[in-house]
Amino acid sequence: MRKFALLSVLILPVIASADSPPIAPTKPHKIQQNGQTRNDPYFWLRQRHNPEVIRYLEEENTYTQKNLDQTLQNTLYKEIRSRIKEDDSTVPERIGDYLYYSRTETGKQYHVHCRKKHDLTAPEEILLDENELARNSKFFELGTFEPSPDQQFLAYSVDTTGGEQYTLHIKDLRTGKLLTDSISDIDGDVAWTNDNQHFFYVRKDAAQRPYLVFRHRLGQKSDKEIFKESDERFFVSVSNSRSRSYVFISTESELSSEVQFLPADQPESNFQIVEPRREKILYQVEHRGDTFYIVTNDQAENFKLMQAPVTSPGREHWTEFTPYDPGIYVESVEAFRDYLVIEERKNGLRGLRVHQFSTNSDHEVSFDEPTFELSLGDNPEFDSNTLRFDFESLVTPPEVVDYGMKDRVKAVRKETVVLGGYDRTNYIEERIFAKAADEVEVPISLFYRKDLTRDGSAALWLEGYGAYGISSDADFSSSRMSLVDRGFVFAIAHVRGGGELGRTWYEDGKLLRKKNTFTDFICCAEYLVQQKYVAPHKITISGASAGGLLMGAVMNMRPDLFRNVIADVPFVDLLNTMSDPTLPLTITEYEEWGNPATSEFYNYMASYSPYDNLVASKQYPNLLALGGLNDSRVSYWEPAKWVAKQRAMNLGPRTVLLQTNMGAGHGGASGRFNQMREEAMEYAFAISHTP
Repeated sequence: MRKFALLSVLILPVIASADSPPIAPTKPHKIQQNGQTRNDPYFWLRQRHNPEVIRYLEEENTYTQKNLDQTLQNTLYKEIRSRIKEDDSTVPERIGDYLYYSRTETGKQYHVHCRKKHDLTAPEEILLDENELARNSKFFELGTFEPSPDQQFLAYSVDTTGGEQYTLHIKDLRTGKLLTDSISDIDGDVAWTNDNQHFFYVRKDAAQRPYLVFRHRLGQKSDKEIFKESDERFFVSVSNSRSRSYVFISTESELSSEVQFLPADQPESNFQIVEPRREKILYQVEHRGDTFYIVTNDQAENFKLMQAPVTSPGREHWTEFTPYDPGIYVESVEAFRDYLVIEERKNGLRGLRVHQFSTNSDHEVSFDEPTFELSLGDNPEFDSNTLRFDFESLVTPPEVVDYGMKDRVKAVRKETVVLGGYDRTNYIEERIFAKAADEVEVPISLFYRKDLTRDGSAALWLEGYGAYGISSDADFSSSRMSLVDRGFVFAIAHVRGGGELGRTWYEDGKLLRKKNTFTDFICCAEYLVQQKYVAPHKITISGASAGGLLMGAVMNMRPDLFRNVIADVPFVDLLNTMSDPTLPLTITEYEEWGNPATSEFYNYMASYSPYDNLVASKQYPNLLALGGLNDSRVSYWEPAKWVAKQRAMNLGPRTVLLQTNMGAGHGGASGRFNQMREEAMEYAFAISHTP
């Protein structure tokens, strides 16, 4: 987190009570840019180490808690918690001779990671107890969890601030003791080599960008720098191929990528480049035998699957593995000894296609629900005929499924238990389409009680994201029943800027077409009213991070349409953030939002930046904004400034609340029960502010 020099400014007292909110003092701060001058009177809130800033945030927190319905919040928390099986266990995964799994215990916040040798009748070996590791921390998150290939060592990393800076530890699983190899300030993952003595890891720069790759040898005090990415648009990561034959270094921006590879049996040899980066060309690599399998957008906007020999992997040797189909969005590929599994999207829904090498044939794994979320498990065993994936939908609790790639039989290994008598037949899920102003059809996923009467009287909770090509698939949440059982319709608007309908869907909601994201969301809300799913005066909207920007933008554009806005870690100070290249992630995101140093992008961003487009004459909806003091992605001051400005503008009779988690970052509270309390707070706000 960058430390900002304190401005020489007289800070006036912040005064608050249950009836009067905190009022942040103002100080003119002129910003001259692109021949224009604007004033940012809350710029001083960026002073993270100024006691007055901390005091203001704490006053806001106190005001929020006094003005929430605590009785309702506690009721919701108890409901949400009562639906989960507190003592539970994951389905074991085999790696070599061991079965790895994690479990939770009644009353404890975090997971216990275990393994058993050969089969489940063997004695349990506890590898890590997150509850013990988190004992003295307000925040705790486990990053990487990677056993060495011979299963004798465990590399794991922890974050105790929420700032996504991890400390790596190595545990000797034979003795249960930690080695002296402790590496601070790393970025998450590591990649082991096959000698069980070396691994690669990544460090971040001052802007929180992963950019340096190091090689570490166990017991070694100084590590060798292997690769440095100087182009500030690119992020770096390390990984192993599923075959465990190679280590990959991947560098990727929004528009181009490059992959290097190293034989995992030769940790001290040099990395080789698969294909040098080229502007607007993205690719990713998987390995099997003597072949690399490459997913790329090279002459294929929605990506296609190519292959190349390991000995000559450059583009001139790429050949099509499957013909390009512009109607299918190829997302990724996973290799097994006898199979390839291709993750792809058709009509906005993820699917799996399995290629069997022995018969040179493909088949699709079928799913019969109208909207769902599907993801592959870790599948650590390369030599396997079984594919493990996770499936859930708005009405189906998460399932762990083992799929026989040869016999094509699905076996549900586990369905998450929902306590309290959940009956999926009491609920309905739908996938409908709203037509945008330019005639594009925007998918909406819906979840509501079967006994709901579609007469235009119901309340609505509408979520959206729409950025970075990330898909917002229809997942299950037992917490959601606390809304739906109270008469809410739950909906997800799959707006442009996301990746649900392929790369074109993403490109149509970024840069100078970003406003499509906002108008898509508005048209989804209007369509649900027109179709009498919901009442026009009972709409709550919710989004996080870039989805928080969406919330701020549509609140400004159509304040009359929404009753309540809930914005988690909202990216609402867009123009200021994207104009400051010293801030984390700014330069890497020029390809997503544009560089305001260019007048065209500056003017476009200025026309929708939520913080800059508040208008005193409008009647805005109720607002609950949430931030994290240690957030390295969306700085805490973005929601703080946004709320402070709205308070000063006195935008009509409405509730405006700001809650800053003083010990967490972008992902909010850690610990499953703490996360439930945050959910309960948001639901309580929506329910209590809906007529």
